Amino acid sequence: MPLTWKGNEIAQWHVKKIAVVGPGIVGMPMAALLAHARIREGGSEPARVLVVQRNSPTSGWKVDAINSGKSPIGGVEPALDSIVAESVAEGLLSASYSYDDLADADMILICTQTDKNGFAPEYGPLFEALNGIAAALQKKPAGNVPVVVFESTLAPSSMLTVVRPLFEKYGLHDGRDILLGNSPNRVMPGRLVERVARADKLAGGLHPGTPELIARIYARIVTGGIVYRTNSLTAEIVKTLENAYRDVRIAYAAEVARFCDANDIDFFALRDKVNTSVSRGDGASADPRAVPSGALLVPTVGVGGHCLPKDGILLWWRAIEAKENTSRSLILASRTINDESPAQTLALAERRFGSLKGKRAALLGVAYRFDSEDTRNSPTLVLAQALVDRGAEVVLHDPYVHDRDQNLAKTKMTSRFTTDLGAALKNADVIFLCTAHGYYQEHRAQIEASKAGIVDACNLFDPHSLNGVRDRYTGIGRGRKSPSNALVDATVAGFRAVEMGVANELDTLIEYLNARYATDDFNRASLAEVRRLAATCTTGCDIAHVGDVPAIPAVEGFSSRLAATGRA
Repeated sequence: MPLTWKGNEIAQWHVKKIAVVGPGIVGMPMAALLAHARIREGGSEPARVLVVQRNSPTSGWKVDAINSGKSPIGGVEPALDSIVAESVAEGLLSASYSYDDLADADMILICTQTDKNGFAPEYGPLFEALNGIAAALQKKPAGNVPVVVFESTLAPSSMLTVVRPLFEKYGLHDGRDILLGNSPNRVMPGRLVERVARADKLAGGLHPGTPELIARIYARIVTGGIVYRTNSLTAEIVKTLENAYRDVRIAYAAEVARFCDANDIDFFALRDKVNTSVSRGDGASADPRAVPSGALLVPTVGVGGHCLPKDGILLWWRAIEAKENTSRSLILASRTINDESPAQTLALAERRFGSLKGKRAALLGVAYRFDSEDTRNSPTLVLAQALVDRGAEVVLHDPYVHDRDQNLAKTKMTSRFTTDLGAALKNADVIFLCTAHGYYQEHRAQIEASKAGIVDACNLFDPHSLNGVRDRYTGIGRGRKSPSNALVDATVAGFRAVEMGVANELDTLIEYLNARYATDDFNRASLAEVRRLAATCTTGCDIAHVGDVPAIPAVEGFSSRLAATGRA
């Protein structure tokens, strides 16, 4: 029996097929774990999981890979390969090029990439998928009401104003023919299976019954976390906020680290004292592979990946579109500060080793995150171009990135790339450590054996444990002086000002969105609920209470642009 209702309550639901559109870093672990869970909902047979991937020149190969029992995700992803192989062997997981094959699906997960175009969402790939899905659902079984779940990140209001109208053009109305929901992903490359299984998750919808259905299925794979029910607008706000606030905290840490580098102060000693002071410590100062979650994060060569560079802009989209005042936005100011990081890394290297014009520079790590192959918005590629513009001879290395990587091609860096570490290090004058791959720790002796200067831009090596190369080493935040108590206090005060400024900004944005897009009480967002749900994020999205941002006087020459922005 298909999904049936009794009033607003679910009378019966039989889930025979789950479709997942887009087998990337979100869709592949979701598909694998849903198949592996052998979900029985309304019947005795486990639901089969179908992955749909369009037959594109760059990604069409994934269908054959999945059907042969292989995960298409590269890098180091514990357990994913074995789960895919087992699920395919049992006949519970398969892949197809055709949207028509999902016409009879009871649940459809949309895991297609979204991006930004300037200060607006770029939904081109998403629209292509949605039109394919909607066309296929014209052939759905009579009476079937599929639950369509967006794992993709959406700008707040998109479910109501973009997604729902698109399906309505095909005669598919939310609450009658389909149920539209969103459960924005919280995955992390290198820990995909772990994050799906253990991280708390949101289940939102436009119809009050939709979150319950999503949670009913997702609870079978989110075994170490909680699935929180909410509405679509709140889920959209929380998702974009989590990454926007992380971007802000990285930007503030970058400001502090740049001051420390200019004054030979140990940023990591300062960081640990600040985080202890505000009771938000972590182990990331000493461990480059730990996920920073303290108040003061760890700045690196720059902010890359698919989420952080865009989500703050998506959170602001509707207000920017309406030409609202953005001058006090810490979220948007943080984008500027973080975009400066590759140039600041180059400046740090030249302060230590002199002009790099005519020098050979080896950049180790092209993926934006350790143990990953993902090069989207990689700051290493930005640094590489800056070095080329400086007149340096540049070679890039990464053990996981493919030499046909599309972002290498887009930035015209393919000819400068190698997967041979020895070739990358040969005759290098300066080595930039850009990504904290475990591979580089394993090959540390080979890196140290080079006579080149070393610029640690990802907190990869502890300078106190270097084997005789301390005199030719520098790194972001690796000054030698201990921070004064006054600087610690000033940094804490600056952080408090920044977090309060973000809370004020968020409160204003929520009021703006509610006034224009909350169609009823169920679909309203509230600051209290957004704060509660954001706090479930594993990377520490603890939003402060609103209030007046105090003036923070400069101490020892340090002042924060972000802290001042909140008072502008």
